Amino acid sequence: MASLVLKMSVSLDGYAAPVDGSGDWIAAGGSDDAMSWLVETLSKAGAHLMGATSYAAMAAYYPSSSAPFAKPMNEIPKVVFSDSLTSADWGETTIVTGDLAEAITRLKKEHSDGYLLAHGGVRFARSLVATGLIDEYHLLVHPVILGAGERIFPAPLTLGPIRTTAFSGGAVAHVFAAHP
Repeated sequence: MASLVLKMSVSLDGYAAPVDGSGDWIAAGGSDDAMSWLVETLSKAGAHLMGATSYAAMAAYYPSSSAPFAKPMNEIPKVVFSDSLTSADWGETTIVTGDLAEAITRLKKEHSDGYLLAHGGVRFARSLVATGLIDEYHLLVHPVILGAGERIFPAPLTLGPIRTTAFSGGAVAHVFAAHP
């Protein structure tokens, strides 16, 4: 049975998105070693899970990209959760509708190759957190203070540390077990 991993970038003050929704803050702390960690995290997934908004942005970018993330994003199957999306043109994409917890439980049983790697959007990430089905959190903390914005954790949650990796640009990857 596959595990569910949520990979998110967060600021030092715990926000996963600023008020204006921009993404330029994610470059803070960037370095080659952080990029290698991200590519490795993406490459080990058996499937990439995302909501419709993240899917639309990624599907518009990755098929023609030569960025380091492009290969694993294009080659590994994708599952997009949406009750409104009717078609998906990005290679090996499945659209899933209905109850999120039921779908995640089914996907965990169906996949045995790698983990299911969920990419946020904040709204999608919060929905996943609420299911209680996340097995690990891979949080890349960037050396930036946003001051306000959106968080992925709507309520207190105790996590068990697995490993921490500090990168040369100042970003730090924290991997936590959801059930310490």
